[in-house]
Amino acid sequence: MFNGIRNILHCKKGQATTEVVLLFPIFFILALFVIKIYGLLIVVQKAEIASFYAAKRWQLESHRALQYAQGWDENFLKKDIEKKVQEYIGFKNSSMRKFLSLRKVTVEVERTNVWNIVKLRISTYPPNIPFLCAYDKREVCKSPYGDACMRGYNFICESGGNIEVIKNVPNRDRPISFVLPMSQAD
Repeated sequence: MFNGIRNILHCKKGQATTEVVLLFPIFFILALFVIKIYGLLIVVQKAEIASFYAAKRWQLESHRALQYAQGWDENFLKKDIEKKVQEYIGFKNSSMRKFLSLRKVTVEVERTNVWNIVKLRISTYPPNIPFLCAYDKREVCKSPYGDACMRGYNFICESGGNIEVIKNVPNRDRPISFVLPMSQAD
């Protein structure tokens, strides 16, 4: 019985190893590239959510009075918002930070009379995919590719990128009474 099974297994022709050896690196390269692009999409989505959190919290907890605006808002509230945003984006987790190539996360607030402008900036390291960065960028990006190719090469191999999300939120106080349209009695 065992001889029959052994004969069946040894008589089958197998897959050519050259095909497997040639296709596996191509699959691996594509998978690595897709994972890095997916990581960039995750950073963009997290930036949108974190900027909404930062803007809403600034709107609800910041002060208009000068004595609190320069002291408590700048020293405590802004730093606490920045800390929470960094935690959410993954800056405190070393494996997430490496996967997303995070360099720096900052929150800036610009006060105006009516609106507060909350800016969230995320700076990333270049993904630096070794097999793509091994070639000279002038050779990779020669005609017909041009400027778009140069910017892509710079992002992937040299400089990384910056993501900036800007939210405008109103001040909490309302100088005039707020009336919804069509809510007045006729």
